Amino acid sequence: MEKATVIVIGGGATGVGILRDLAMRGVDVMLLEMRDMVNGSSSRYHGLLHSGGRYAVKDAEAGRECIEENRILRKIGKHCVEATEGFFVRLPEDDPAYEKEWVEACKNINLPAIQIDPIEAWHLEPNLTQRAQAVYRVPDAAIDGFRMAWQNVESAKRYGGRVKTYTEVIRVNSSNGQVTSVTVQDYFTKQKYDIECDFVVNAAGPWAGKVAGFTNIPVNVQPDRGTLIAFNHRITNRIVNRLHKSSDGDIFVPHGSITILGTTSKSVESPEDTQVTTAEVEYLMRIGELTFENLRGFRILRAFCGSRPLYTADAGAKGRGVSRGFVILDHEHDGLRGFASICGGKFTTYRLMAEKMADLVCGYIHNTMVCRTAEEELVPDIDIADIKEARKYFPSFGVKLAASRLGGQSFKNVIKRMETEPLKREIVCECENVTMAEIEEVAKNADTASSYTLSDIRRKTRMGMGTCQGAFCTFRSMGMLAQNNLVKDHDTIAEMKDFLQARYKGISPVMWGNTVREVELMRGIYDGVLNIDGGID
Repeated sequence: MEKATVIVIGGGATGVGILRDLAMRGVDVMLLEMRDMVNGSSSRYHGLLHSGGRYAVKDAEAGRECIEENRILRKIGKHCVEATEGFFVRLPEDDPAYEKEWVEACKNINLPAIQIDPIEAWHLEPNLTQRAQAVYRVPDAAIDGFRMAWQNVESAKRYGGRVKTYTEVIRVNSSNGQVTSVTVQDYFTKQKYDIECDFVVNAAGPWAGKVAGFTNIPVNVQPDRGTLIAFNHRITNRIVNRLHKSSDGDIFVPHGSITILGTTSKSVESPEDTQVTTAEVEYLMRIGELTFENLRGFRILRAFCGSRPLYTADAGAKGRGVSRGFVILDHEHDGLRGFASICGGKFTTYRLMAEKMADLVCGYIHNTMVCRTAEEELVPDIDIADIKEARKYFPSFGVKLAASRLGGQSFKNVIKRMETEPLKREIVCECENVTMAEIEEVAKNADTASSYTLSDIRRKTRMGMGTCQGAFCTFRSMGMLAQNNLVKDHDTIAEMKDFLQARYKGISPVMWGNTVREVELMRGIYDGVLNIDGGID
């Protein structure tokens, strides 16, 4: 039987944060994720590193946590953060009285909010509406949730932390009121087996209630659906928030060459409810064009949504009425020792949430080491010599992107592949400058005995996330994986269909203009040329 002192359930931001914290304290810890890492809420949000301004009025504690963690993550995860800064903009439709309340609230949480003349704001952001009546600068930033999570995992592994993906927990076992093990099932083989442990951390996000249900302990987590739109343009270089009470469609976040507009808030029964409708897109567009009046002139890349894991002791509370703070539930109070759940919170506060949970766990297992996650960087800086060497082989603009995605040792491995095997320099995804060598490196470092799927590689490399949404890179990457025997026991045709269908899921709600032409091109490639029936439907 496999063993670990602590099992962490859930491979989102909070789960990987706990994994890293415990590993750094010398704890034998293993993380279990039912699919691939960062497959749920932590990859389905707007990518905003909050300054705290959004919560300053209504939830001062959450706002204070955000500005403090904002500063920490800029330091330890600098390769994941783009220091864009942010604007809070009051439009004629917004209540002037709220502006005064907000300014005072920002002072109370030590958040620097500097007012600037709207004319200066228009010079800095030419697409911003000239109807803006007040503008404030705040230290918001954009953060890559995929990259941040993977770098937490890499850091944890250096300290002995272990990860098993595609390993779903289906039972939490106990004896005499003490957790003894978990029963898991392999997603690919369907094999069931037990992993012995002393403590189980339930960090399953919107699935936390389901996991707690294995022990018959109720945990009131309300999945809250948020829909977002990704534009294929950098509409703004700064985060832009509406200066009013938190509402739908009032945040624009730039990421690389794209911009994300979000979000909605709707309580749903299941966190699996992630199909966006055209009506939701149109609703967000109508709100968004109050801030950027020429919004409809920009091409939409795709629409997507995820579920916030909102926790409330009041089963009747819904949506934006629920605090964005977090809570840790020690289930010894419910009669089961060695089991705890963590719920709520924000991506911005994941490290703090992990620290508090790790403190609880270490108290149980008599580990006295202190948390160091706020001081040590997630990954060491890339060696300048490696950057210089990589420029011999990588495409233009691809060196920095690959270095940030891969980190130190994997980046060295990719350079070596390109040097010794020139064919591995071929670009598989032009949109994101992803090479064959990088995809091969990712596939060979899978966290499960089974090989990676194309969607797993997408999350690690951004292959298929650019302008063409997989039209050209899907068959290239699948062919390369099959040729190099990296997809053992996989049905490669079915794999391509699944990948294309997942991309189409985000395209289908925005089927107009150039998007229709793009879909017809994809249909021509896969249904016509490659005769893959049902590639997109």
